[in-house]
Amino acid sequence: MNRRFICSIWLLCIGMALSARTTGILSHIKDTVACNKWVEEQLAGMTLKQKIGQLFIHTVAPVTTQKNKENIAQAVKEYAVGGLLFSGGTLDKQVQLTNWAQQMAKVPLMITFDGEWGLAMRLKEFPAFPRNRVLGCIQSDTLLYRYGREVARQLREIGVCVNFAPVADVDNNPKNPVINTRSFGSNPREVARKVIAYSRGLEDGGVMAVCKHFPGHGDTEVDSHHALPVLNFDRARLDSVELLPFRQAINAGISGMMAGHLNVPALGEKPASVSPDIVRGVLQGELKFSGLTFTDALAMKGISGSTDLCAQALIAGNDMLLATRNLKRELDGVLAAIRSGKLSEETINQKCRKVLTYKYALGMNTRPEIRTEGLKQRIYTDNTEKLMKDLDKAAVTLLKDSDYVLPLDLSLSGTVLLSVSSSLTKSAPFYQRLRETVDLSWMRANTDSLSVIRQKLRAAQRVIVALYEKDCTPYARLIKEIAGEKDVVFVCFTSQKSLEKIPSVMEKVTAVVLAHTDTPSVQRYVADAITGKTCINGRLSVGVSGLWTAGTGIVLDPDRPRRFKPEDFGLDSHVLSSIDSIAQEGIRAGAFPGCHVLIQKEGYPVYNKCFGHFTYDEASSPVTENDLYDLASLSKATGTLLAVMKLYDEGRLGLTDKISRYVPQLAGTDKQNITVQELLYHESGLPSYLPFYMEVIDKESCKGGLYSKRKDESHQIQIAPSLYISTDYKYKPEWISRTYSADYPLQIADSLFIKKEFRDLVLKELADAPLKNRSYRYSCLNFMLLKEMVENISGMPMDSYLDSVFYKPMGLTHTLYNPLNRFKKEKIVPSVAEDFLRGGVLQGYVHDEATALLGGVSGNAGLFSTAREVAAIFQMIMDRGIYGDRRYLSRNTCDLFMTMKSKNSRRGLGFDKPDMKDAAASPCAAEAPATVFGHTGFTGTCAWADPDNNLVFVFLSNRIYPEAFGRNLLMKLNIRPRMQQAMYQSLKK
Repeated sequence: MNRRFICSIWLLCIGMALSARTTGILSHIKDTVACNKWVEEQLAGMTLKQKIGQLFIHTVAPVTTQKNKENIAQAVKEYAVGGLLFSGGTLDKQVQLTNWAQQMAKVPLMITFDGEWGLAMRLKEFPAFPRNRVLGCIQSDTLLYRYGREVARQLREIGVCVNFAPVADVDNNPKNPVINTRSFGSNPREVARKVIAYSRGLEDGGVMAVCKHFPGHGDTEVDSHHALPVLNFDRARLDSVELLPFRQAINAGISGMMAGHLNVPALGEKPASVSPDIVRGVLQGELKFSGLTFTDALAMKGISGSTDLCAQALIAGNDMLLATRNLKRELDGVLAAIRSGKLSEETINQKCRKVLTYKYALGMNTRPEIRTEGLKQRIYTDNTEKLMKDLDKAAVTLLKDSDYVLPLDLSLSGTVLLSVSSSLTKSAPFYQRLRETVDLSWMRANTDSLSVIRQKLRAAQRVIVALYEKDCTPYARLIKEIAGEKDVVFVCFTSQKSLEKIPSVMEKVTAVVLAHTDTPSVQRYVADAITGKTCINGRLSVGVSGLWTAGTGIVLDPDRPRRFKPEDFGLDSHVLSSIDSIAQEGIRAGAFPGCHVLIQKEGYPVYNKCFGHFTYDEASSPVTENDLYDLASLSKATGTLLAVMKLYDEGRLGLTDKISRYVPQLAGTDKQNITVQELLYHESGLPSYLPFYMEVIDKESCKGGLYSKRKDESHQIQIAPSLYISTDYKYKPEWISRTYSADYPLQIADSLFIKKEFRDLVLKELADAPLKNRSYRYSCLNFMLLKEMVENISGMPMDSYLDSVFYKPMGLTHTLYNPLNRFKKEKIVPSVAEDFLRGGVLQGYVHDEATALLGGVSGNAGLFSTAREVAAIFQMIMDRGIYGDRRYLSRNTCDLFMTMKSKNSRRGLGFDKPDMKDAAASPCAAEAPATVFGHTGFTGTCAWADPDNNLVFVFLSNRIYPEAFGRNLLMKLNIRPRMQQAMYQSLKK
């Protein structure tokens, strides 16, 4: 067969490979003609001995001694080896020797690396990526792809183009002395998924992935570095377990395979790495692998006793020979095999051509030189560190949560954190992060003071055990005793092997979190997860002997809370499900783009569903559990009223007290005799509304005036029937600035700030407002005055007062004014698309104009929260002031404010109530009893508590999106009362 014909066949093979594959190293060849030309030029200049040398990967130490340099020089110049594999050492020496060897080589060298967990496996100055057993717990293939891509980037920086990774063996034998943590797990299909994701990242990054150890080294109890393992399994078992990851990797187009030193009688008589039946017959024949086949290191004792080892390996079908004991002897052995006819020269030509083609595909034809300046900084970047943290976090696994204690109930006090560590102090990130949201004390485990520890733990409400040591057995009896008395959350910041030593403890404790590692970022992440701030979704890659099987993992997601069965609380789930269709009807009709509906019975969520999106664009964020809504006037009942109740509870105000006693600006005016009770009943005589925003607009700058009866170029936003407001005006500089400063400290929108002295102007306008008769007239001005009263009595801003007295101790982390101080916009539902006063989308800024101009905190509006936390506030009031294990208000105060009602209207003391005389005018369902109390909000919110049935109903939406005027379908369709009606109809008689 002439050389031109062979070249044409090989060129055709490359073209077919490129057209058939979308992944793999050969896809990097953009010009097959140029590739073929370069390959044939290299081949034409080689002797037979040099062609054989191209099939060898020579292992060398990364040391710059004269003897080692002579060894490298001989391998490269005399034997023309195809590649080098450096054993463990330091970066600078490996890079120095790589550049030196590449300059010396006639044909560019294939620099290989054994980096199963990144550079750190061989170069000790770099932090290690997690082992594959830990990575196997990760459910995101995208994250594993990113990991492979990053390892490839680092390897290319040091001149490496082939990585002898990943391990594709299945970890299904706990007695295996060599594979264990190097495998992605014990489930063959999961191993295959992760092998492919990681390998694609490597190869898309320009580094060949080499899956090992074919046909599978997982279920052995012998280390092939020391002896030859035997896999005595039939073909059906091998196909379903050992071979499955390799088969799927081949089908995915992965470019490299490594044949292991394994005796597999069902596949062939010889060890796999030198078996024609296994390499040519199974790997390349049945499985149709056409990439590069490498042997495992031929110096390993599992195979090294054989004679003519390299010749046997090439005859078996391998393309490249790794780490031979004696390079000269093995080269001579291959030449002898050719002379004897056991191996043909044409086979050597084909394999050499194949190796050269892959060198071209890997970019070695350009003979790249490693840039040493700034190399370490280029390798380990901020992105590298972030990825390592992301991998660690994604592997965290919740193994047990038998009593649904996670996320922790933040309202409970008396939690003790017991740290099992010989050296840890209170500065540990886990403790420091937890104490930000949990009432927590800390103690370190000490075998010398078990009785003291026992005494302190027994006094606790609940216990968190944080394990940092590999052995927890000295404390096993103590932890079991405590777990028999109260909830114990066990967090393992070390390997899962530690859990196998204490099975009886694992059976007793309430919850178990496997974190795998105690890095600061993971400690903080676990603290956030168990307090409901982030999610855990890992699954065990291998079982924990006698406790949990592979695949075990409970999803802990604050946006997907656990639900309780309605029937357990006397409700019909089928009837409750009709709320779904009401919510979907509202979205279809354009009443609101999305909503969150929560019903609690006896304090437990029996209906908790989110519908729709942030906006009517379905590409926008879907509504989830912890998204924050602008509560609008629901802030009155969940904010200002709580403060009033607390101050009343403490005897610091009375309902018949005159407001002017606490708001001196009203003294001497016609408002000085208005009582606190009249403000709460909305019977003060104050007007419904005052347009405070008029004071910050320069009306002279309004083209065509501030208002117009018709929509025109300058008046785009409708605010009332036949009334449009200008959007083309300037602000008065004496009040508003586009930049923050000490003079303009209060932010009211993006790049918009106001002077805090505007509050004085608001109070003056309130004092000067015309007073009408004392009949019922709903007015936000009443609660604006109550806020001033709260601040003057408490001596602190109302938002700070509420946070310190109620929200923080109740564990309400998502209930606050000015939410952008704590949350990103992406977690806050927008209220309008275009605000006439501030322009643009309002997302995280209160919609109510008066509240905005007061810096986001007012008595009538300003609070943002979630359905769960709104429900918690109403549940606390309905439970007569108790939430968790603490009392926040007295029983008498709660009873008074829940039951007292105006004689002139349906209004209660700050609360709204059902209209028992006119069902059509009632904000509640007709079935709601007179004891119900709650409130609604202009943005499309409401909350109603029913003490008779121990029910709480919460509905949150942004019904005024995209513009406030005319968005009345929520009310016209009677959405909220109909949902509430379904709740009552679901109650079983």
